[in-house]
Amino acid sequence: MKLESLDFIYMPSPDPAAELDWFATTLGAEIVFAIEAFGTRVAMLRASAGPPFLLAGHLEGERPILVFRVESLDAAAAELEAAGATVSAEFGIPHGPVREVAAPGGHRLALYELTRPGAAEHLQGRRDW
Repeated sequence: MKLESLDFIYMPSPDPAAELDWFATTLGAEIVFAIEAFGTRVAMLRASAGPPFLLAGHLEGERPILVFRVESLDAAAAELEAAGATVSAEFGIPHGPVREVAAPGGHRLALYELTRPGAAEHLQGRRDW
């Protein structure tokens, strides 16, 4: 299986609004979007040339989730399951379908397939709060 790129880092956030303000003000992070939908808040920030990170009010746990793009989510999940990995049921992000992969040591990884390439432009600059 080949990982194409690390595209996002999802970080659990008990208070996305306060954390968004801190990252923008203190670190000078660019606010890509801050949306409220389905009873939660999610904000994407870009602090460097690397992948953006998201503050996610709905995300449980304390560790971030590294979200890698793959060419085919079904093929990647099948390959991981054949190797003995535990892969979650499919869910979604604006960019496409995602499956979380259980990793040793409590690390959190997810794989997604980019099926909606226009999602980034659609969300760019949106500020619900």
